[in-house]
Amino acid sequence: MLLAFNKPFNVLCQFTDRSTPPRRTLAQFGLPKGVYAAGRLDYDSEGLLLLTDDGALAHRLTDPRHKEAKTYWVQVEGTPEQAQLQALRQGVVLNDGPTLPAGVEWLREAPRLWPRDPPVRFRKTVPDAWLALTLREGRNRQVRRMTAAVGLPTLRLVRVAVGRHALAGLAPGQWRQLG
Repeated sequence: MLLAFNKPFNVLCQFTDRSTPPRRTLAQFGLPKGVYAAGRLDYDSEGLLLLTDDGALAHRLTDPRHKEAKTYWVQVEGTPEQAQLQALRQGVVLNDGPTLPAGVEWLREAPRLWPRDPPVRFRKTVPDAWLALTLREGRNRQVRRMTAAVGLPTLRLVRVAVGRHALAGLAPGQWRQLG
């Protein structure tokens, strides 16, 4: 079984949480028993999370050797310059080494998304922009670290696709079974 789930902001990618106070988890969303996240999506990120009950499938989806493409819509602080976009395309050096090149597109209009709760803080004097960023590796907080490294801090991060699987109209907290 493979499920697509639209993980809301500030939800853990696991079914239990031992922190105090406890954070929201996947247990609240009526997912079938026996599935688990195939990969991670940070607590403060949103969007497509694949869940499965098939260990071999989870391995194929998450093992870096398979280089499964993951596409994100990223709201960044600032107006991107060509040099910043090119740096992302070439790969940037992070504290754990250089990244692989990324696919980057400046989205001239904000994508149509659900409102985030709480909303991203709006500042009249600081512009923001949206990028579509595609990675083929999955380091811890990689998108946020890459955009910060080129001077475009991430304000909001939404994963919209993993390989051929897309978010495609799921509202936050909704899930559907995939083929």
